[in-house]
This record gives sequence, C-alpha cells and structure tokens, in this order.
Amino acid sequence: MEGLGTGSVLLTGCDGGLGLGLLKGLLEQPSPPRHLFAACLDPQGKAINEVALGCPNVVVLPLDVTDPNSIKAAVGKVQEKVGSAGLNLLINNAGTTRHSTLATETAENMTLVYTTNTIGPLQTSQAFLPLLKEAAEAEGQRGMSCSRAAIVNISSILGSIEAAEAWEERQDVCYRCSKAALNMLTKCLALEYGGSGILCVSVDPGCVTPPLGRGTGPVTEEESVQGVLRLLARLSATSNGTFWDWRGQSLPW
Repeated sequence: MEGLGTGSVLLTGCDGGLGLGLLKGLLEQPSPPRHLFAACLDPQGKAINEVALGCPNVVVLPLDVTDPNSIKAAVGKVQEKVGSAGLNLLINNAGTTRHSTLATETAENMTLVYTTNTIGPLQTSQAFLPLLKEAAEAEGQRGMSCSRAAIVNISSILGSIEAAEAWEERQDVCYRCSKAALNMLTKCLALEYGGSGILCVSVDPGCVTPPLGRGTGPVTEEESVQGVLRLLARLSATSNGTFWDWRGQSLPW
C-alpha cells in the first residue's frame, strides 16, 4: 500500500502511548511528512526526544489542549514552519480518563475528562482552522483527503451510544460521555468545515495493549497504528463526518 502522504501533520498527545506510536508510524511512511509537529505536555520527555532524535522533519512542541494560551503559542510555531502552505492534518489524540462506575462517578471526574477529551479538540481545531484552510486552498489540491486538509479526532467505541460496548467490564461514565460528545463535535466540524474542503472524522484506535505488557486489549499498539494510518490514507469526501475503527470498519454513532 502506498501509505499516507501528507505535507504537514500536527499530532497531540505525543508524550507516550498511542501518540508516540502514531509519531513513529508517520516517520516510517514511504513518504513521511515534511513537517511533523509532535505536541506534548513535556517537550523534554525522554521517550519523545528519542523518537525525534535525528529526524529534522520532527518539531517537538509544548501543547496543553486545555490551555488556550498554550494552543495559541503552538499555532504560532507551526505557522512559522509551514508558511503559506498551511497545515494538512491535525490529529487530536491527547486524552485522559478516570476509572469509575455509575455509582462512583463524580462531577470532578466528568469535568476533568470532558475538558481534555472534548473541549481540548474543540479549542485546538478552532485555533488551527486558518492553517487548515490555507492547506485546503493550496494550488493543485482537489477532493477531500488527509493529504489535503483534515481533522482526525481519536475517539473510542465506548463513546458509541448505539454500541454501548463492554459495560460490564468498564463503565467509566466520564470517559464514555466525553467520547460521545467528541463524536458529536466531529459531526459539527464536518458540517461547518466541510465546505472549506476540510475532512473531519472520528477514529477508534482499539483497546491498545502496551508492547511487553499484560494489558487486556485485543489489539497491539503496532496493529492499531498501522491500521489507523491505512485508514487515513484512503478517507475521502464520502467519509466526512463519519466514525471508523482501526480496522477500517464504519462504526455506529
């Protein structure tokens, strides 16, 4: 498969886990991005800097998606690098959770998780919209794709109201609600930004098992990363405002 070819990518949540895995996967593409912005809470972190070492196309950025000033500063740094070419792909991956049951869920949990998982992607998407529009309007760009201009929200099947999966194993009401809200945000972004040529989708990366770990997830990080990148490479205008899993299967809202 040809792979995902895109000029510039901003990926949030690169401190570890899936974010770091996606960063590695993007670097391993046949045509890696010319500009790959690895946004994380700790830009001095050992893991992120080991990946970025020797990769001149990687820029490690401090970014807290819950802080508008941090987002604004990141926009400025990205703009300095990409210039009038704009930003092709924004992957809103940063997220958090608090394990709970319906009986033990709290307003504090709900607020904290919603702020990161839903408001964070909203604020980040709003802030980077001008750069995404520049990329969408660039000469020679036609059709909707992740190579032209796109926002990908990393969601979860646990946010699907219709599927309502794994309730007995993991209630985590705050997380489920935040991802259901994120899915609605994806639909809203698609309705508003689609007219500007910006593709907007939600993607469930699966329940990821850390390599060498004893996690219960049915998918390894490598499988998830490769599946997500294969999916992004084939998305088009008909995919705008839809929900997918890492296998490339359409999911119910």
